[in-house]
Amino acid sequence: MDKSAQRVSLAEIFKTFFMIGLTGFGGGMAIVALVERVCVREKQWITAEEFLHGLAFGQILGPFSLNVCTFTGHHLRGIRGGILAAAGFIMPSFLLVSLLSWLYFTYNKLPQLQAALKGTNPVVIALIVVVAIDMGKKQIKNANGVVMALAAFGAAVFLKLNAAWILLAAAGWSLAVTIYRREST
Repeated sequence: MDKSAQRVSLAEIFKTFFMIGLTGFGGGMAIVALVERVCVREKQWITAEEFLHGLAFGQILGPFSLNVCTFTGHHLRGIRGGILAAAGFIMPSFLLVSLLSWLYFTYNKLPQLQAALKGTNPVVIALIVVVAIDMGKKQIKNANGVVMALAAFGAAVFLKLNAAWILLAAAGWSLAVTIYRREST
């Protein structure tokens, strides 16, 4: 853990992830984009490369936006930081979804509510695409990266492979390329 990470208080971690949980709308990738903006670009708590590693790990189990928050909190202050980041992130969602669930099941037959909910679907999809393009521009820097991104896309879309298998294959490919380059020099 670097020195700048040690200066982040547990209260600041909780507060930051609480605010991300409170203001982050759109689910998965929209939340990941917000975490990246706040923790990588604004606060510079974690590097873009470390953040992507956390995102890759987060794909393996459960909700990856929560996993990215936990990974970042753990990077900053160990297990306690991870727990507080996760709790802070989850709390607003838990409270809001509890309230919205009650409202939905009480008033779900209203045509105005149904129309409003249908209108949000394309926006959420657009936000996910924007985040993917932005992250791709920053991280895909050579032909190997382009090939890997296209192969991962194809494996997910056409072969319907699980993200964990795709990530495992990518890690194996990267390791093989690194070993080959070292042996050939």
